[in-house]
Amino acid sequence: MSIPQSGGGPIERFEQLADYLAGGCKPREAWRIGTEHEKFGYLTDTHAPLPYDGPRSVRALLEGLRDRHGWTPVLEGEALIGLTRDGANVSLEPGGQIELSGAQMADLHATAAETARHLDEVNGIARPLGIGFLGLGAAPVWRHAEMPQMPKGRYRLMTDYMQRVGTHGLQMMYRTCTVQVNLDFASEADMVKKLRVALALQPVATALFASSPFFEGAPNGHRSWRSRIWRGLDAARTGMLPFVFDEGFGFQAYVDWVLDVPMYFVYRDGRYIDALGQSFRDFLQGRLPALPGEKPTLSDWADHLTTVFPEARVKRYIEMRGADAGDKAHLDALPAFWVGLMYDAMALDAAWDLVKGWDAATREGLRVAAAERALAGEAEGIRLHDVARAAVALADAGLRARGLGEERYLAPLHAHVATGRVQADDLLDRFANDLPAIYAACTL
Repeated sequence: MSIPQSGGGPIERFEQLADYLAGGCKPREAWRIGTEHEKFGYLTDTHAPLPYDGPRSVRALLEGLRDRHGWTPVLEGEALIGLTRDGANVSLEPGGQIELSGAQMADLHATAAETARHLDEVNGIARPLGIGFLGLGAAPVWRHAEMPQMPKGRYRLMTDYMQRVGTHGLQMMYRTCTVQVNLDFASEADMVKKLRVALALQPVATALFASSPFFEGAPNGHRSWRSRIWRGLDAARTGMLPFVFDEGFGFQAYVDWVLDVPMYFVYRDGRYIDALGQSFRDFLQGRLPALPGEKPTLSDWADHLTTVFPEARVKRYIEMRGADAGDKAHLDALPAFWVGLMYDAMALDAAWDLVKGWDAATREGLRVAAAERALAGEAEGIRLHDVARAAVALADAGLRARGLGEERYLAPLHAHVATGRVQADDLLDRFANDLPAIYAACTL
């Protein structure tokens, strides 16, 4: 999850909210690729989740990265909660999942190299300590009571709130991992087309990358339990955003939706101030109960944008959020899939042609089917396997058009569409009767 944002100074005009998003528009030559992935730390001798403190811990890992590899520490109070270096950051998810948010890269070779370097650095510190990192979409065995809580004020507030809304919020926070990519847009119209394609095809990504068929020690009846969890969260801030497909959608319509999402917090002077359930619209009028008389800054708006969690999200770029974390090949394949579809005009047009006839019920039905059955799923007569085959082919063509040899990162996805099987299917075959063996086999 996001770190405090640096969006800018006071909001003096309502139009600044949409202008902030529009400030992300970039010419094609400036488009970049930002990748993010999360992973579960565990103790290799006991398979217990990695605690925050102690000789074998999250803190020991962060200190090792700081001391050996030149990362700059990020503190909250006296707690070491993250690291930064060269435009990238390492941060902590609520249950101790370690996240790499990569720097903005020009091509997929650079993103793959960045991920490889990060895993080498992490494992160089972790393995001598008896720590491993698991590349799966959901923790296969652990229960909530076993999970540590990271010392971040944001997460303390969210933990309380998640117990009051939805049914699966704590599972999402503490026991899931994802891989995502952040991509640029050239204009409002380009953002609209990309966001519509991203939302419509997010179930395809969920199916192709499904890797969470186990939860609390047993098969859970889904190929992506992580995706199922997201359907049981706060409905006000999650989902497939049907309004994005309405005529006239643009930056302002997205702003209007975000403004109606209840707040979590306001960040001031290193502290998270509880604003749970309060209204950013009231904040704009100086009527926020948490800070009476005070009006927000663009940094507050940037923070609030990080508290909405749809399947694809707009900030000053678009985040693709529908995929389970997996092995290294899949961590590289996820950005390749979306770059191929989004950064070539012909591929993007063809992808829109593929999905533009679907209505909201179809898109939601495919989302459910992807979580349950991956490529075997279907909704309204549309088979995810067929759509995935077409989408991967378009992504491949889009990458080949870039002429950089990046299409090789799609190899796992070509295998999935050839066989109809994904990581979750193999995991069920291999580990349903020996779940402890999953730790060594799926360690990154």
